[in-house]
Amino acid sequence: MSEDVLIIGGGVCGIQAALDLGDKGFNVWMVEKEPSIGGRMALLDKVFPTNDCSICILAPKMITCFNHPKVNVLTCSEVEHVTGSAGNFEVTIRKKARYVDEKKCTGCDACTQACVLKGKIPDEWNEGFGTRSAAYIPFMQAVPRVAIIDSEKCLYLTKKKCKKECEAACQRGAIDFDMTDEIITRKFGAIIVAIGLVMFDPSEVTEYGYGRFDNVIHSMEYERLINASGPTGGHLKRKSDGERPKRIAYIQCVGARDLRTGHPYCCSVCCMYATKDAMLAYMHHDDTENYIFYTDLRAFGRGFDEYIRRGAQEYKIKYIRSRPGEITEDPISKNLYVWYDTPGKGVSSMEVDMVVLSTAFVPNPSAKRLAQILGVEVDEYGFFKASDDLLAPMDSTVPGIFIAGACTRPMDVTDAVTQGGAAADRAAQVLTEAAGKITVA
Repeated sequence: MSEDVLIIGGGVCGIQAALDLGDKGFNVWMVEKEPSIGGRMALLDKVFPTNDCSICILAPKMITCFNHPKVNVLTCSEVEHVTGSAGNFEVTIRKKARYVDEKKCTGCDACTQACVLKGKIPDEWNEGFGTRSAAYIPFMQAVPRVAIIDSEKCLYLTKKKCKKECEAACQRGAIDFDMTDEIITRKFGAIIVAIGLVMFDPSEVTEYGYGRFDNVIHSMEYERLINASGPTGGHLKRKSDGERPKRIAYIQCVGARDLRTGHPYCCSVCCMYATKDAMLAYMHHDDTENYIFYTDLRAFGRGFDEYIRRGAQEYKIKYIRSRPGEITEDPISKNLYVWYDTPGKGVSSMEVDMVVLSTAFVPNPSAKRLAQILGVEVDEYGFFKASDDLLAPMDSTVPGIFIAGACTRPMDVTDAVTQGGAAADRAAQVLTEAAGKITVA
């Protein structure tokens, strides 16, 4: 029997689980497919309902997790095969080549600056608003702070060009174009799945013009634009002309509570983060007018209702209970017209400078494949299914495999952290009982 624990996913939920298990004395292996741990929380500017800096909370946890003596973090890695049962899972992990030696790289950014493709590749971290090189560090607070070379864009790896530029720039000799994927096989006593979720692509909801109108963006794009570490240095600008938007409309439930998209459920936190986004716009410029079009206000958490009230009273946010039917664009000014219906008033239109779509939270695209590898079940929407939502919410349908965070359902950061800790406790309990170290009455 192995007492090691595998955590799949390096977001805030997985980090919390790793820290809790490591502090309990268990050996933890964390597998994260991205070049850095941190997950979606690292993209955010602030977190509600306190409006504290998101990365200021997360970065210390990331560093502590990576440097924990009981935690081994594998980035650029994915689980490929799992066999066995609780207490004796055999897992095959593919650690993909970075083409940069993690032990030698100091994160000096020299290869990024020397890359001939500098500023020519859309930066997925900034939702495509910024650019990056083929050799890059994902973001300033990345953990580990190690460069990675994009194998699909690098001119040497694709066309055998410009090898010398990168190698000459790195004084530590960390660039290694001969690096290959590493296959790791280990035994684990328990597995925790914490792969998070993704945002719905609003281009499917064609009436809102996302992808057609420059100044219609979704909430995660807004987060990067308003963030000081983002492509505009935190200055909110319209894509069409670079001007500051003074009237902004936030539309809720885009893709959610909608049978057309296959996501009829409520995402539970969109009302809150739209309020936060409107607050941030007002904090930057107090002459900004913010309008939130909502279906229902789901302010269910501790301090959430007070947060909504603060938004209306202190930040002058105007809440309009209506689900807009269409957005049109003025072809000259690129301003937008939001068409909506309210009881007793009929159809109205509002001219705004920018529209922010609060899109549905949907299962991670890799969830279905991972569920097949693990042999666990997912629900009708594609989220990981608990063996009992009430009595065993952290237990998957396979003993010894636990689920936590937003891969189980849409949730906010606080709930994800709580579930990460709960999954760690369940894994520790099961392994300790199996080892005969404690007896539960």
